[in-house]
Amino acid sequence: MTIEELAENAISILNKRITNEIFLIIHSDRDLMHEYLHLVEEKNLQTVNMGLGKKIKQAYGLDNLDEREDNPSCTLIKSHQKFE
Repeated sequence: MTIEELAENAISILNKRITNEIFLIIHSDRDLMHEYLHLVEEKNLQTVNMGLGKKIKQAYGLDNLDEREDNPSCTLIKSHQKFE
């Protein structure tokens, strides 16, 4: 394994965790969760989660990965996976 490959692998793991952490912040904050649920009702779950994912990628300069977090700890992400 090269240094670049090692770095890319570690960065890939962190990229998946960042999204999970943002969703955990929303889930654990009463006001943010209220707004999240309002948006889900107004738009739909997939649209809201995809929109959040897009903003997270923009904010942190993340790239789309072909794989997803295998076991996200946030139930908001898990609920999104059920509908795909």
